Amino acid sequence: MRVTSDFFVTALVRRIFADSGFAAISRKGAAEAGAVFIVVDRLDGTYDFYGPAPQAMFMEQPQGRLFEKVLTGTEREEIAKRLEREARMDPDYWVVEIEARDGAVDLPVADDEPEKKPANPADSLFRF
Repeated sequence: MRVTSDFFVTALVRRIFADSGFAAISRKGAAEAGAVFIVVDRLDGTYDFYGPAPQAMFMEQPQGRLFEKVLTGTEREEIAKRLEREARMDPDYWVVEIEARDGAVDLPVADDEPEKKPANPADSLFRF
């Protein structure tokens, strides 16, 4: 079972503060199931942007929320444009802003590369 967006965002912000960081909710969306976007301010004029990982990426559905890094080391205006496009499709999204000088944020991120399957399915029948 997946927790609500409201619960997830609140817990994320509290965890960041508990680790002596700073985080703020800059947009509240649907409490139950709004998409959650994360903006990471690297404090050098650049930003990283995380969005929900597409559900189609997984053979088995994950239990919790997974994110994918959408933009890296970008300008604030690029993120604003991306969020404007998102608002046209689904206006019930959340935005959490986190300050992290090195860009390191502990988020559940989906693997970039899907699990490699053997060319011959019989090769995976017996593994020792």
